Amino acid sequence: MSDEQFPQTLAAAQDGDESAFTALFRATQPTLLRYLRVVARDEADDLAADTWVQVVRGLRSFSGDDPAAFRAWVLSIGRHRWLDLLRSRRRGREQPMAIVPEQAAPSDPIEFVHDLMTTEAAIQLIRTLPREQAEVVMLRYVADLDVNRTAEILGKQPGAVRVLSHRGLHRLRAALSNVPGQRREEPSQPASDAPPSSAPDQV
Repeated sequence: MSDEQFPQTLAAAQDGDESAFTALFRATQPTLLRYLRVVARDEADDLAADTWVQVVRGLRSFSGDDPAAFRAWVLSIGRHRWLDLLRSRRRGREQPMAIVPEQAAPSDPIEFVHDLMTTEAAIQLIRTLPREQAEVVMLRYVADLDVNRTAEILGKQPGAVRVLSHRGLHRLRAALSNVPGQRREEPSQPASDAPPSSAPDQV
């Protein structure tokens, strides 16, 4: 769906056009699932379904005017559904699900990051990052959200998002360097993601 088609498609979906809503779903669901598979793992499919229930309920109130705004809105709902799940598990004294499992790096993961993470192998690699770095990498390079929208979803300052992005990409490059025979250059990142020179060690 192009940026030019989005306003008309959104308006039709808000008026109850099923085909228009299907177009929004098809354009957004793959990104939502990739994000949830990193942060929520085996719960991703159920959380995605819950997310779309909330999207349907709130669709008429959404007022964004471009696909990135819609992706950010849907991802924010998905993230809140995931956090609700974690809170309910803690209240039930259940063991929280693992966020950053140890896994071997798949082949050529840096290329996957550079190409917006379109394969399952790339998702597996992102899962090895610390949670906040993984979320930033997913939102910036998979969902293709800008720094400000990513910061809004995560409840962080834009500078913190830039630092987490830089650190996440650095860790991915280091993981790749441990895989024999893989290329070692670091993926390009937007100039706005360059970490401030005076950034603190802790974010």
